[in-house]
Order: sequence, then structure tokens, then C-alpha cells
Amino acid sequence: MIEFHLDRGSGVSTYLQLVHQVKQALRLGALRPGDQLPTAREVVESLAINPNTVLKAYRELERDGLVEGRPGMGTFVLEGVLGGTLVAHTRLRRDLERWVREAREAGLDQEDLRALFTVVLADSQKGGPGKGAKEGAA
Repeated sequence: MIEFHLDRGSGVSTYLQLVHQVKQALRLGALRPGDQLPTAREVVESLAINPNTVLKAYRELERDGLVEGRPGMGTFVLEGVLGGTLVAHTRLRRDLERWVREAREAGLDQEDLRALFTVVLADSQKGGPGKGAKEGAA
């Protein structure tokens, strides 16, 4: 079962943090179809947040077709996110871990890494520099 956590200084709304954590758990294979999410009461007690915040997050996940609320039973995962789980991409994960190690050795901190990754990802979506798998395809 997923255990939620909050970053109150992130600037991201609480309900979106919950949504993102569920989606990330699906991508990583930590949540699978049939798994149950914590009850709203459990999340409220562990995070000290408003029950409506949890319900809003769960409703958004339902709208996305990822979970289903079953009255009297709880909220259950219906399916994973598109593209399969990242667990299946062990080579890519190892490459990324190596890249992070090298970046840390070069003196980059977590915010530097996040900024660099965000720029490269945005460029790859536009077809600009660092376009990854699209590079050389023509």
C-alpha cells in the first residue's frame, strides 16, 4: 500500500501531490491493478489534512480512469499509467543512476539536476537539442 508524504514548501497543492504520488507509484510498479489505496481517514490521520483534499485527489484519479471507489470497501487501482512501468526499463534506470552520480561528482546539487533534466525533457518534446530517441531518426 502506498504511504503518502507532503512537501509543504513545494508550492504544489496538497491534492495534486497525492495524485502525483499515486501516478508515480503506478509508473514504478509499486501500485498495481487491484491494489487498495489508503482510506481517506487513514490519509487524514497520517498527514493532518482536510478529508475533502483526499477525496478531491481520489476523484481526479477516478476521472483519469486509474482508480475506482467501491462504496463501503475503499478505492482500488484499476490500471497502470500508459507506457508500462519504469521497473521494466532497468537498463535505462541504471544509465540514469550513472548519469546522476557523474553529475553529483561534477558538483551539481538536486536543484541543478532537476533544472537540467527539465530543460532537456522540454527540448526533447520540441525536437530541439538533446532530443534523445528522435535524434538521428530521419
